[in-house]
Amino acid sequence: MKNFVLIGVGGYIAPRHLKAIKDTGNNLVAALDKNDSVGVLDNYFPEADFFTEFERFDRHLEKLKRKGTRIDYLTVCSPNYLHDAHIRFGLRIGADVICEKPLVLNPWNADGLMEMEKETGKKIFTILQLRLHPAIIELREKIKKAPVGKKFDIDLKYITSRGHWYHVSWKGDLQKSGGIATNIGIHFFDMLIWIFGNVKSSNVNQHTDDTASGRLELENANVNWFLSIDANSLPAQAKQAGKRTFRSLAIDGNEFEFSDGFTELHTKSYQEILNGNGFPVNETKKSIEVVHAIRNFKQANGSIE
Repeated sequence: MKNFVLIGVGGYIAPRHLKAIKDTGNNLVAALDKNDSVGVLDNYFPEADFFTEFERFDRHLEKLKRKGTRIDYLTVCSPNYLHDAHIRFGLRIGADVICEKPLVLNPWNADGLMEMEKETGKKIFTILQLRLHPAIIELREKIKKAPVGKKFDIDLKYITSRGHWYHVSWKGDLQKSGGIATNIGIHFFDMLIWIFGNVKSSNVNQHTDDTASGRLELENANVNWFLSIDANSLPAQAKQAGKRTFRSLAIDGNEFEFSDGFTELHTKSYQEILNGNGFPVNETKKSIEVVHAIRNFKQANGSIE
């Protein structure tokens, strides 16, 4: 049994990590969040110590260390802009780190973390759960068998409606979340790069607080992508069905279905990490480069190379 601590336990994604820690037979000894709405802990680790102040959390972990309680993993579920600092903290206390995506907001932050891994001898893993989805694994194997030089035409649409709260929270702050492409799109960009190869060029058509779209040329695909949190962007059939989320991936005009099979992917991610097969920092850097370039496209005044 491994001992975990978790930063950001009051957030949206934390329950998936709590479930993964429990389902893999491990223990959460302490958690941190500046907000105290963390009753979800009762469902998984009611005996875990909880802190709202980082300084007391830090002191508690030091006390555990002195008493001989080893912290094996630190899980990071905090806001995107804090990931870098919290990962570094985990490495400094001698723990391996599991971080929710995006790992960091800027490519050079990833480089710094890899240097720190070398210095500390500890490892950083990120959650790229789409790479573990059975249908996506099957698709990747199919694409590998395509004729050499074959270029696929991809249309990606992902709309996940958010209310007014979104723009008041850190997620609506470009400097804190990285914007739409980073916050809701990075796992799709990682998936596409993983399947269809490295980025050759990228153009951005639109990048607002609510919506982003563009065209991405990969080694084996041309991708038109559209991301939005605006409910008005939902297609008519989704609105009529009362749905607030719409996901579509078409390959050469054929819809690729992968709506199901998501419920246990965080647990599977943890199992892979614990078995020594997690995704390291260099595996996620390409998608970080893509969304960073999208975010800064206006400054570039042209195609992102």
